[in-house]
Amino acid sequence: MTTASSPQRSPIRADIIIVAVIVALALAAVFYVMSQRQQELRSSPVGMNGLQLWLTAEGGSAQVFSGGWIVDPYSLGLLVVPLHDTILGSDLAPASTKEELLFQQDENDLDWGTLFDKMNRVTTLVVLPKWRSGMRLTGIAHPALLVEPSRIDTILQRLTGNQSARIYRSREVFTAFAYEDAAGTKVETQLYVAQLFDGTGCDPIIGSGQRTLLASCLISGSDQSVLILSDPDLLNNHGLRLGQNATIASDFFKSFAEGGTILIDYSRDDWFADDDAPVQRDRSFADLLRFFEPPFLALWLGAGLMLALVLWRSFRRAGPIADARDSEFGKLQAIRARARLMRLTGQDGALLSDYAGARIASTAARMLGPGHARQLGEERAFLRFVARRSTDLADRLEAALTRLHALPSRVPTSTAIQHVEDLEQILELITNDT
Repeated sequence: MTTASSPQRSPIRADIIIVAVIVALALAAVFYVMSQRQQELRSSPVGMNGLQLWLTAEGGSAQVFSGGWIVDPYSLGLLVVPLHDTILGSDLAPASTKEELLFQQDENDLDWGTLFDKMNRVTTLVVLPKWRSGMRLTGIAHPALLVEPSRIDTILQRLTGNQSARIYRSREVFTAFAYEDAAGTKVETQLYVAQLFDGTGCDPIIGSGQRTLLASCLISGSDQSVLILSDPDLLNNHGLRLGQNATIASDFFKSFAEGGTILIDYSRDDWFADDDAPVQRDRSFADLLRFFEPPFLALWLGAGLMLALVLWRSFRRAGPIADARDSEFGKLQAIRARARLMRLTGQDGALLSDYAGARIASTAARMLGPGHARQLGEERAFLRFVARRSTDLADRLEAALTRLHALPSRVPTSTAIQHVEDLEQILELITNDT
């Protein structure tokens, strides 16, 4: 009885797996960088993510908004619009050199029409720009990185309609303004190279006259007012940790938001719900699509690629066995059927004789390889091969084979086991000694 070696499956293509992993990592890196760019400005020293975290920690309701869904304006207590654009309505020109990037004065684009629409709908705090891109990139607050005052003058004049409105820069390194909170406690601001404006015609909240820091002014051409903060360092990530600025920010927003949500708005469009149309509370397909946008998109692509790889390998493994031959499979089945019949009919002696032939063929294949095993797998040829190396082992093997072939068809199980053990011991010695 001969034994068939296990069929070989097609090897896994390591190069395909490596390429797939590299592609998945590259896609994840691209979408990660895209999502990081959206967060970079808000988490930088000139951003206001810290304000949102601080107000939330103080028990208020604050959100950072970049657009993407409709907002109910009546749910807002105060809208905060940080301006990172010194020429509203003009597209940002990308920098061509590192020096241009450092001294770039605009970080984001916003239109005048969108800004006025927001101010006319919700009580708005407009935070004027102060720093160039170099402040965000280097984290260094240097006077050389301040934006041109003339650009901010234009924004002030357009907001208030006062053509004499001007920006003034303090000559002091740090400037302190007194502020009295709701409990009557007096605290002070701390601003580096404070940026102030002429608050003539406005109701000052912090400062007064040409040294106004925060004031409520009428919107140009409207009877509605807007809050104007001339120095963003009172609220941004860079300045919020200086002096008692955080305490002032918390008290100010509690007073003006009146329990409503504070929305820090970085969006370029007007996402407020139309007054004439009811606010739709039902979910839409766009809500589901948000879960397929960065950074979730990278996760979905990675999961899809992994699923495709698993399915591809499963189909390969479930397919036909590589290099399988029907003749070998049929021969193996025939041997197994014959052995089973012999066992059922009690012909252990005849079964041992076939077993001895199969073991000799298997030993020859293991010692000499499949090619030579066909020539030396027969008993007499194998005995001659063993005799050339060890006469003693050849004699012992021949004697064991003679006893096996002389057994009757029906033998006790214990006797059959003893003969099998003798044969196996001799074959083991031949395998190790020759």
